[in-house]
Parts: sequence; C-alpha cells; structure tokens
Amino acid sequence: MRMGSLFTPEPEQWGLRGDSHLWRALREALEETSIPATEDAVASLLVDRIKDLADVDILLERQEAVYREQFAHGGMSSGQIHIPTWRDRLIPLLIARAAGSRA
Repeated sequence: MRMGSLFTPEPEQWGLRGDSHLWRALREALEETSIPATEDAVASLLVDRIKDLADVDILLERQEAVYREQFAHGGMSSGQIHIPTWRDRLIPLLIARAAGSRA
C-alpha cells in the first residue's frame, strides 16, 4: 500500500483554511511512498514532509498557527496552518489509517 491512499477521504473539518491545502500537498508528496512498517515511522515521515512543505515542525512549534503563502487561496484565514489540528487530529488520523491498512 502507498501513503497516498491514506488521504482519502479528506477530513470533514479543518482547523484553518490552509490546512486543506497542506493536506493535498502532503498527499501529492507522499502519493507513491510505501507505508512504513511502524506507527512511529509513519509519524516521522509525516512530520518530516510537513517540515519540507510548510517549513514548520508541528511537534516543536509553539504558535497556534503559522502563515504560509503557498497555501493561501482566499478567505479570512487563508494560508494559515493550525498546528494543534495537525498535531492532535490529522497526524493521528493518518497514523490510524496506516495501522488499519496493515491489519
């Protein structure tokens, strides 16, 4: 299985407007990558790719949100990445989907 399969379906709710654009960029970046064998490896891969794509370490960042122009596509919170949403909900969701794909 490939990491790209973990991104469907998309979450019904995002933290801020930039989150959906980061999700799609992450899906594209990992589309052909094999799902790692462990949850820790999946988590590391996701955190590292987010660092590459959004220049933010979601595990260490203390701000609640960061602005990234490449994810700005209109709207009040356009380009804003909500760190707690990624750390507490989206990364765990993808890790759970990865674990489910191995079952």
